[in-house]
Amino acid sequence: MKTQDIVLKVNGRLHRLSVETNELLLNVLRDKLHLTGTKYGCGIAECGACSVIVNGKLMLACMILAVTADGWDIVTSEGLARNGELNPVQQALIDKSAIQCGFCTPGMAVAGTALLSEYADPTEDEIKDYLRGNFCRCTGYQAIVEAIKLAAQNT
Repeated sequence: MKTQDIVLKVNGRLHRLSVETNELLLNVLRDKLHLTGTKYGCGIAECGACSVIVNGKLMLACMILAVTADGWDIVTSEGLARNGELNPVQQALIDKSAIQCGFCTPGMAVAGTALLSEYADPTEDEIKDYLRGNFCRCTGYQAIVEAIKLAAQNT
């Protein structure tokens, strides 16, 4: 397989990598950078488990070829915390008991963070609409919506 050298800024750090031209950003994040918070869920852009923030916008890492991400600024769930402190969305997910099995939690935290960067005080409907691509099989979503509302109050 043909390879290409790329540079990614991930969670504030520059990484120079050689990737296969058909390699997904999701796999590079997980397998080469060992950032396992970005999950492989469905592989077809339906579950949101692979959510990342790219150049300030919410994107799904399972749908992006790593070579196209050359030069991008990427934030994963591991990059949300600052100086050892959880960001408001991460903390609110805990405070509202919006975590059960935890598989969707990193994607929800990333999506919620991206939402709050676009809408400082989102309505419940805006939250639900924004999170429509993130699936959770355990919580029933209400606690997640309440957590995002709480995080909005705390930012």
